[in-house]
Amino acid sequence: MKIVHVCLASSFTENMSYQDNLLPEQNVLDGHEVVVISNCRKYLSGKEVYAEPEDRVLDNGIRLIRLEYDKVLTPFISGKLRKVKAIYPLLEDLKPDVILFHGISGWELLSVARYKKNHPNIKVYVDSHADAHNSATNLVSKYFLHKIFYRMIIQKSLPYIDKILYVSMEALNFIKEKYKIPEEKTEFYPLGGIVINYEGRQAKRGKIRNALKLSDEDILLVHSGKLDKLKKTEDILRALIEVPSERLRLVIVGSIPEDMKPVLEPLIEADKRIKYVGWKTADELMEYLYAADVYVQPGGQSATMQNAICCGCAMVLYPHKSHEPYLQGNGYYVKSIEDMKRVFQEIDDNPSMLKKMSDNSMKIARELLDYKKLAARLYE
Repeated sequence: MKIVHVCLASSFTENMSYQDNLLPEQNVLDGHEVVVISNCRKYLSGKEVYAEPEDRVLDNGIRLIRLEYDKVLTPFISGKLRKVKAIYPLLEDLKPDVILFHGISGWELLSVARYKKNHPNIKVYVDSHADAHNSATNLVSKYFLHKIFYRMIIQKSLPYIDKILYVSMEALNFIKEKYKIPEEKTEFYPLGGIVINYEGRQAKRGKIRNALKLSDEDILLVHSGKLDKLKKTEDILRALIEVPSERLRLVIVGSIPEDMKPVLEPLIEADKRIKYVGWKTADELMEYLYAADVYVQPGGQSATMQNAICCGCAMVLYPHKSHEPYLQGNGYYVKSIEDMKRVFQEIDDNPSMLKKMSDNSMKIARELLDYKKLAARLYE
């Protein structure tokens, strides 16, 4: 089977742990021929940068094709339209059995729909990550771009789409409201992760803990991402500083924007239990997650949360509605510094509870997040 992932909105970057990396990799492991079609953008140390057009086979067996957006007035407008005239003839050349169009909004959904119309035996899936927190955040975007332009494209393409896959309840609400998509056309398809057995996790767990000189009794908290104000990294630091247990350790992985350095760096330097390790590759970040006891994400949403669950971490999360499927006896909801102080103190007072929370995270991972199961749904 040939599977094509169209990632014109997602800036495909090698060695990351996002859906458009791990899902195609699982497709390859399952024995399928896989092509990723991306725009000419990628991430470097947390920043999006230009990538040259290319067509090559990656080390993991995925064929990566990068295509420039067609020029429409300005680069900004071109980036919103995501029009690439080469897509349709490329699909005719590739002859896919399955197409997964990542990111529902974009001109080339029309080309995918046209291909399905001309080749009705193939499967076309479209996923959507957009919600009210990350999209349509101003009046022009909300009404013109989403409710008029993207809605027109999606409605015209809808008869040729087998399923629209939403990653959260908030994403479902967004596509129903903005694009008038009937719920029966949709299906929950969460961001997932790689699930390994207990022995494999324990083997990976020791590498970082040994490097950090942690004992079995030490409790490692990990926080990661682009550490802007929405991440609430400052709140984590202030809460931990007020819980003076030597057993609690915090590692921060990610990039600090310039405007946050004067805020975060003094707090990190003020407590020897806190270590900032900078930006890491996806594989390196996974090593920290395997080593962690608790993953702390009290601010904006991130795909790292699902990876942390797959690594058996207990979770500390903000109560976004989209987090509801992922917090089932395996962690805590927090909104404020006071909430975090209470949770950190409770973990320190009752560290034995972390084992049960880890087991519950692994149960959620196996049932809901395993990319082996998620990939298999594309082959049905």
